[in-house]
Amino acid sequence: MSTPSPAAGEAMICSARGCRAPAVWALEWNNPRLHDPERRKTWLACAEHRGSLGDFLDARGFLRAVTPVPGSPTLDM
Repeated sequence: MSTPSPAAGEAMICSARGCRAPAVWALEWNNPRLHDPERRKTWLACAEHRGSLGDFLDARGFLRAVTPVPGSPTLDM
């Protein structure tokens, strides 16, 4: 699955509740009890919330991949 792209002129924002920071990570996940194995849902995360969102998904066995958001400074790391 490819990382989501924003609509023209629209910033990609962190999925953490109340956070309005730009997203730099895409956390791809699925719930195996609800989704086919190939299906991926995506949460976006800023640098601050990458750990907490990833830990939440990983604790439930849902986290499948973490990738940099295209155009984010994480690609330069």
